[in-house]
Amino acid sequence: MALTEQDRTAKAGPREVLERFRQAAISQSADDMRRVYAVDAVHEFPFTRPGVPSRLEGRDEIVNWIAAGWHANPLKYERYRTLAIHDTNDPETIIVEQEAIGTGASTGEFALPNIIVLTVRNGQLARLRDYVNILAAAAAMGQ
Repeated sequence: MALTEQDRTAKAGPREVLERFRQAAISQSADDMRRVYAVDAVHEFPFTRPGVPSRLEGRDEIVNWIAAGWHANPLKYERYRTLAIHDTNDPETIIVEQEAIGTGASTGEFALPNIIVLTVRNGQLARLRDYVNILAAAAAMGQ
């Protein structure tokens, strides 16, 4: 008996969800990003700056905020470089050290370092803690 796409998604672990998340960010696809996040997901930015929320709740709020950022910011992610992936005591949670590599419209090539703590539930992103390097992000955007 063949698995449906929904069955495969529900069985996806954190590494598979990480790859789907990265692909949605690279393609800047709100529809793909919507499929990555759980309906009741939480996306947090523990280190933030004025004008950037520290917590987004629910798939719609998260995806709408991400998509608005794609339109407002001149950054285009082209790939991710994984520096390390750390397993935790929870098999649904991983810690990822990575760099988002891309091009800024006004600044050229950039490498944005960050660490994320990603937790999945039923093959979807349930919680993401995004420790983005605020200064590197501002520099990539020409601020």
